[in-house]
Amino acid sequence: MADVLSLDSIRLGGTARTREEAITEAGELLVAAGAVTQDYIQAMHDREQSVSTFMGNYLAIPHGTNEAKDTILGSALSVVRYDEPIDWGGNETRFVIGIAGKDGGHLEILSSVAIVFSDEDNVEALLKAETPEELAQLLGDVNE
Repeated sequence: MADVLSLDSIRLGGTARTREEAITEAGELLVAAGAVTQDYIQAMHDREQSVSTFMGNYLAIPHGTNEAKDTILGSALSVVRYDEPIDWGGNETRFVIGIAGKDGGHLEILSSVAIVFSDEDNVEALLKAETPEELAQLLGDVNE
């Protein structure tokens, strides 16, 4: 199985300025990775309408609805870091991690990401990462 997070799916200078644009930006990277169809992006927006995917520590993890399972072609992550915080329903967000999990594979991935972001020193290091390689290394074992 290919890596869940490829360097091509990491963008250090996100261009979105709103939560909606950020969801689309993260979703487009999942589409480009071949992990989801274009329809998955709408499912990510639908999920956000029902429940916020903001997790704390500058992190949001938008993902599709259960009804969109057939639009997932493989498990993958996309990571977009923003220099200027995005207002995510009143919460400052600097990292938007799009996630698509084939056959329930996203739960382990979510767990690894949550562990990294639960430590403020890790978040500080992720904010300072200068290359996609450095950021991927800091995210740790999402590919294991």
